[in-house]
Amino acid sequence: MRRSELISEPGSRHLRIFAFDPSLSAQFDTAGIGEITIAVPWEKNLLPGPVGEYIEVVDVDPASGAMYKPVDLNEQYILAQNGIAPSEANPQFHQQMVYAVAMATIGHFEQALGRLALWSSHPSWRGGEYEEQFVQRLRIYPHALRDRNAFYSPKKKALLFGYFPVGIKAAGTTPGTLVYTCLSHDIIAHETTHALLDGVHPRFNEAVNLDVLAFHEAFADIVALFQRFAYPGVLRDQIARTRGDLSNENFLGQLAQQFGKASGRGSALRDAIGGIDKETGEWKQHVPDVNALQKALQPHDRGSILVAAVFRAFLTVYRARTRDLFRLASEGTGELRPGEIPPDLVNRLAEEAARSAQYILQMCIRAIDYCPPVGLTFGDYLRGIVTADKELNPEDPYGYRLAFVESFQKWGIHPAGMRSIIPEALLWPTLDEAADEAGVRLDRTDIEALFLRPQSGKDPEQRAALRGSQQELRLTGTRYDAWVGAERNAAILWGWLMRGAGRKLAPVIGLVLNKDKPQPTVVCSRTAGDVATEVHSVRTAVRRGPRGASVSDLVVEITQRRHGYFDAGEQKSKDRGGPLARDARHDFTYRAGCTLLIDPVTMEVRRVIRTLGKINDNARLEELRKFLTERSEPVNAFARTQDTLRNREPFALLHRNEED
Repeated sequence: MRRSELISEPGSRHLRIFAFDPSLSAQFDTAGIGEITIAVPWEKNLLPGPVGEYIEVVDVDPASGAMYKPVDLNEQYILAQNGIAPSEANPQFHQQMVYAVAMATIGHFEQALGRLALWSSHPSWRGGEYEEQFVQRLRIYPHALRDRNAFYSPKKKALLFGYFPVGIKAAGTTPGTLVYTCLSHDIIAHETTHALLDGVHPRFNEAVNLDVLAFHEAFADIVALFQRFAYPGVLRDQIARTRGDLSNENFLGQLAQQFGKASGRGSALRDAIGGIDKETGEWKQHVPDVNALQKALQPHDRGSILVAAVFRAFLTVYRARTRDLFRLASEGTGELRPGEIPPDLVNRLAEEAARSAQYILQMCIRAIDYCPPVGLTFGDYLRGIVTADKELNPEDPYGYRLAFVESFQKWGIHPAGMRSIIPEALLWPTLDEAADEAGVRLDRTDIEALFLRPQSGKDPEQRAALRGSQQELRLTGTRYDAWVGAERNAAILWGWLMRGAGRKLAPVIGLVLNKDKPQPTVVCSRTAGDVATEVHSVRTAVRRGPRGASVSDLVVEITQRRHGYFDAGEQKSKDRGGPLARDARHDFTYRAGCTLLIDPVTMEVRRVIRTLGKINDNARLEELRKFLTERSEPVNAFARTQDTLRNREPFALLHRNEED
């Protein structure tokens, strides 16, 4: 046997990056944590660019008319040195940086969701028929813009990073030097999260209430913040500097320090723990305010409240997990003596902080499978966090769910229409509970038929559909295979719901059928004339709990749509007329539907997550009209919320507000 055959392929590739951004590496006090080495999954066929399975880095600089040579991370000298050394002046390091951080972010998503990450599909029209095309790679352009901006483009399926000259004098900045957004760990993780969330929930780009775009921003910040806790050296340094009290000012709670200072803010772009007091000029902790959401109307302001609520939940759990360590180190008083804390205590506190942060991050990502498909609110997200964690970790010995509920409540975040705000009361309903809420009686015979168990099903086509669905769930091939399987699952589930025994579920899960005599503005299909019902690609998930137990899910998103008009009189006129064409002129689209969590083996519907109203709910339609015409705030100086619904680049508009 040859010696080469005894050496297995490595599981990871080690690459050097800036832990935060170049500014901290240039300061004597923080240089030790400015640069770190992280491990990303090994890609055997990685090409220069880098170009791999998930990502394609394209380094073209239109403003300079330059095309930079792509880095080859398999080149022997680069490989031997854990990648190119961090450098602001080397475009090839810029390429390495965006690749490494983006791949790390993808890894967190795949671990939490229990499946391969997929980007949102490319929509296309062929021969008058709508089709979706598989997108294998997300493109990343490190030098796409000479502008104070960076954003994810749903249209291009790409991340576009800008760079700009510093125009002010401030601590840590030098006028005339360039700031590259592609060298900020936080900005890269933030934009990659936008793309990953779009791959799961493409309708979350539609600003149909104040929380939707704010959630996109907050969720991207949450991932960027908690991803840092996986870097041991950085974590130990900040634990030592704060003497274990992470509620004090520290880098772990701040986002994009260099960008914030260079754009004239004087501090980080955002801070989850506190901020600079305008009166005193000193840093001050955020104090929870139950009325904060009523005052915060723009997406970034509103999103920062959600981030603060999540970070407060983390601090609550971290304090509970480390209380014994502080007692031991302080001889029972709980108050540490002045001075530096011992290295052993730093290490133990860092271990507990890392465990807590990792679990919080997994909870936050996992919850996106437990959200309604459209019109998400912060309260819905809280229910998703609690329900997803309850199913994976029923006992919750460290009180993570209670910490979330308590923190959200202190910030005034709670689900609409709830009679109790305790974790058990926030769980999304089971099928039986949803039937009771809808006033529909489903006896056990009906439920047996709905689950399409082969022994009880009489329709051979239904039995074949079930077998096909279960076979597609066992995906073992490529990401393309996973995408194809998800699309096939969607077709199978659509037939089950709209043509098979699943029609009996319609009133329970909030769908409207023709027999309900919906308004003419409710969109119908071109062929059968039924109410148009979209079953999104059906996602599979196999998640492992903290004790090794696994939960398998079939995540099904279903939506229906209705034409809306800004003029209430025109709406009434259209609703009194005859059926409208699918592509008839309208001002906006009102969507409603549900998410179903189904056991992939028994086909039992375990959770029903409905939007607040059905597609024929005139009151909800009126709320959306008023939001778009009366109550919505401009997302920036150039665009109103209405414009983001029409614009195919909502994040370009949204981020422009933040940087100006």
